[in-house]
Amino acid sequence: MDIKYSLQQEFEKAQQARINKNEGQARVCARRAAGIAIRDYLTRNGTKVPSMSAYDLLNLLKEDELIPANLKLIADHLTVRVTEEFTLPMDADLIAESRILCNWLTTSS
Repeated sequence: MDIKYSLQQEFEKAQQARINKNEGQARVCARRAAGIAIRDYLTRNGTKVPSMSAYDLLNLLKEDELIPANLKLIADHLTVRVTEEFTLPMDADLIAESRILCNWLTTSS
């Protein structure tokens, strides 16, 4: 499957979830999109990617010394736990941040 199409599908699902006031599902879709981009990035760079969840791949990405600090922060935002009220403990638009991360990953070698 084409990576751009896969990412587009996840971001469309994320936007629809946000429209439906389901921010939790929007976060899941944003995280899944990041996972797709991370798998592609690692594969293109010769890393054999084990079957890992998007969450695990984001944590792996945070350890990669080639990833800029601002993108590691995005990966961190995408893995942060929600509060007991099911809100993020920081002010972040995870869909927009995931788009930034995915764009960098899909255009870097």
